[in-house]
Amino acid sequence: MTIERPWLAHYPAGVPAEIDVDQYPSIPAMLDESIRLYRDRPAFSNMGKCITYGEVETLSNRFAAYLLGELRLKKGDRVAIMMPNCLQYPIATFGVLRAGLTVVNVNPMYTARELKHQMVDSGASVILVLDNFARTVQEVLPETSLQHVITTGLGDMLGFPKGPIVNFVLRYVKKMVPDYDLPSAVRFRDTLALGARHELPEVSIGPEDIAFLQYTGGTTGVAKGAMLTHRNLVANMQQASAWVGGNARPGEEVIITALPLYHIFALTANGLVFTKFGAKNILITNPRDMPGFVKELRREPFTAITGVNTLFNGLLNTPGFDQVDFSKLHLTLGGGMAVQRAVAERWKKVTGVTLVEAYGLTETSPAACINPMDLAEYNGSIGLPIPSTDACIKDEDGNMLPVGEVGELCIRGPQVMKGYWNRPEDTAAAIDADGWLHTGDMAKMDENGFFYIVDRKKDMILVSGFNVYPNEIEDVIAMMPEVLEVAAVGVPDERSGEVVKLVIVKKDPALTAEQVKAHARANLTGYKQPKIIEFRDELPKSNVGKILRRELRGD
Repeated sequence: MTIERPWLAHYPAGVPAEIDVDQYPSIPAMLDESIRLYRDRPAFSNMGKCITYGEVETLSNRFAAYLLGELRLKKGDRVAIMMPNCLQYPIATFGVLRAGLTVVNVNPMYTARELKHQMVDSGASVILVLDNFARTVQEVLPETSLQHVITTGLGDMLGFPKGPIVNFVLRYVKKMVPDYDLPSAVRFRDTLALGARHELPEVSIGPEDIAFLQYTGGTTGVAKGAMLTHRNLVANMQQASAWVGGNARPGEEVIITALPLYHIFALTANGLVFTKFGAKNILITNPRDMPGFVKELRREPFTAITGVNTLFNGLLNTPGFDQVDFSKLHLTLGGGMAVQRAVAERWKKVTGVTLVEAYGLTETSPAACINPMDLAEYNGSIGLPIPSTDACIKDEDGNMLPVGEVGELCIRGPQVMKGYWNRPEDTAAAIDADGWLHTGDMAKMDENGFFYIVDRKKDMILVSGFNVYPNEIEDVIAMMPEVLEVAAVGVPDERSGEVVKLVIVKKDPALTAEQVKAHARANLTGYKQPKIIEFRDELPKSNVGKILRRELRGD
């Protein structure tokens, strides 16, 4: 069934309607091209240490040779990587992919229970873990199919004397490395030395081979592994590259990578798209240390940054951020959660650059819609479907809805996952017979093809039969200068089914609940107004800074 594509008429100049999905058969094929073009350029930088594209090639080849030559892994075997942003991450990830194996990204903050589920579900046979989190691996090891453990210290790739000093401080001064006992574990640096003894064999990697088992948050119960093929990720890289390409200078970009590379947003946007552009990726290991993060931003002018609303908001509220050199910044991309108007407008004021909102899911590798890069100012939209992507709004019965009507956002394109690992029923529930991925997000499309997220199905609040969307409430309350952060959730109410509850982190300690209610009364219709207001020191957030409404609801 063909669908109308009103968005094509509003594409930025030079952006094609379709991309060439077959230009690269795999992620390593793209990487090889970048290495050829940018061999001596800096590729990844962390804590002041930089490695070039040529060094990425040498080191990732050695890791691949270790996995195949020493561990005798077979094509399709799963290798788990459990670490924050550091130089080991791109080396290991590209090494696993070069070897024809599948990366299982693991959030290093996982509890033993969460790690065990992911290891058992994925059937990973190898895990590479940062020392700081190795105790968790030790706890679950006997209950998983893991046969090999590789450990590394945060300073291991930083050279002498900095590396040993960083490792010493973390372990003995800051006490950030709990004792662990993994007697058969191999050090990451040793794997590179052992890999250097082996010739890396020619590995055939096809577009349909699974590159990543990317576990998705588990908001609908248990965390599921989205099977993302080389074709899925190459397609999304091509789509996003075509979209931002006119705004990027190959071989000259410097991108700030503060979101973790184990998360799909940074993985594709920073790790793949900007590697294709020959960019220097500045890896921020701990963006929660906002003063330290701002100090890092002041080291050298950067051209691009990606993030989520809470990250941008945090930077804007950190002393010294307004002193950063923004003269070369030309691209700010926000995703992962709704960008709030108040944050976007302040970002533009401080940096001079529009915060462009994008939308995606783990299941779409992730980008599905992005706003035009030449957007003059924040528009509240998630943008237009990117090249080779269709989007539509469907009702409960699967019928397409006309312009302006709210229903479930559905996406179709080469970036849509192969399915959920070992979960055919869940796959069938998510992707319909016509290939549409049902996102679970409530949205509408305007006559120009711009899409607007109204809210998650699950987050919608029902007050006396009226739909109330938390994003709208949060946007209104975030306009108050006394509010640092806000989340809106529905809580049960005998009279109206549910009422709106606000959880607020104050910027001004003098802020009262009555002031908030007065502001809400002035800006929101009766049934949308908050009945309960709670003040907290902080909001619960996921590993990438997304506010966890379900925890506030007590789900």
